[in-house]
Amino acid sequence: MSDTKRIYTGPTLIAKGLVARLNEIGISPIERNDHDSSLRAGFTMSIANQTMVFIRNDEYEKAQSTIDEFLVEIDE
Repeated sequence: MSDTKRIYTGPTLIAKGLVARLNEIGISPIERNDHDSSLRAGFTMSIANQTMVFIRNDEYEKAQSTIDEFLVEIDE
């Protein structure tokens, strides 16, 4: 994921809210939940209910204000 930037790591429900906001401005982020993936594979080595959200580096400037506003709204 060298051409992407992680913009959020935290509870899945909050991550989904951020993803929805980014979708509204035309950005389709990548969501990664290692816990769910490891459960499907038969082992668990991560923290439950934690999702990472990534966007492409070239979309970061467009997304920055939306990300900042969202984080302020959720008090993070």
